[in-house]
Amino acid sequence: MSRERQVIYIARVVSVIFTPFYLPVVGLAILFIFSYFRSLPLNYQLFTLAMVYLLTCLLPTFLIHLYRRYQGWSLIELGHRERRMVPYIISILCYYVCVYLMESMRMPHFMGSIVVAALFVQIFCAIINVWWKISVHTAAIGGVAGAVFVFAELFGFNPVWWMCLIFLVAGLLGTSRMILRQHSLLQVVGGFFIGFFAATAAVLI
Repeated sequence: MSRERQVIYIARVVSVIFTPFYLPVVGLAILFIFSYFRSLPLNYQLFTLAMVYLLTCLLPTFLIHLYRRYQGWSLIELGHRERRMVPYIISILCYYVCVYLMESMRMPHFMGSIVVAALFVQIFCAIINVWWKISVHTAAIGGVAGAVFVFAELFGFNPVWWMCLIFLVAGLLGTSRMILRQHSLLQVVGGFFIGFFAATAAVLI
């Protein structure tokens, strides 16, 4: 395998591992580790993480995969701006169902706000996508940064190492998306800041 192909392969692996749909699960995990929510029964925490993973990661990924196969598109072809609206709608509906179920089950506000933050990020990116292709991958990691920033202020923990890790992942992810020619530098950076401010606003509501 040539050096160029190795770089492209690594970029693809990074993009797959850090899928945009991980935001709610990572946010909840941070909440369970650093806040008073860690005192909740372990079974309750695992049930919540499993439910959120199913509705915000597994289900939208599966449905979008089916849609792509039905259309006969490759992942690169699906990445074209004009073809991204249906995947956005699928993910937004899945996230909304998750928020609705969490509200119906009377789950604590901060737990629900994680999914609401991710929903906000998806909606903002979908609206912007009408005019301009934005990086949902970096919007998701920006959302994680925004959630960590707010929770650090609310629950009084030091977020420095977490933020360093997030910025490292964001750099790798943004570089990968540019190597794969899915986004420009401006789209990558813009996605991060849109995710950051959307998640911050959603968590503070």
